[in-house]
Amino acid sequence: MPNIALELGKMSANIGVTSSYGEQQDVDGVRIVPVAATWSGFGGGSDESGNGGGGGGGFSAPIGAYIRRGDTLTFEPNLVSLLAVAIPFVWVAGRALSRIIRALKK
Repeated sequence: MPNIALELGKMSANIGVTSSYGEQQDVDGVRIVPVAATWSGFGGGSDESGNGGGGGGGFSAPIGAYIRRGDTLTFEPNLVSLLAVAIPFVWVAGRALSRIIRALKK
């Protein structure tokens, strides 16, 4: 029986932006390269009798895309992902700032 952990490791090599969003595209002379944050986890094992099992999972979030127009290369973020990250960050930063101001007033 093959080692399940090694098999899962081989399969995880194919996980990434390309498998989530595809290859770069050329549209009307504009090259678009997708960017994503991807992560995954796998585990496996077996007992002395050779019975084994394993599993895993992954997640991919679109971050934006690099866009090449002629000689210029720009990054255009995905606004939904940017807001999903910015709203909790602004809340935590505002709460921390209010506590700092309150502590300095004493």
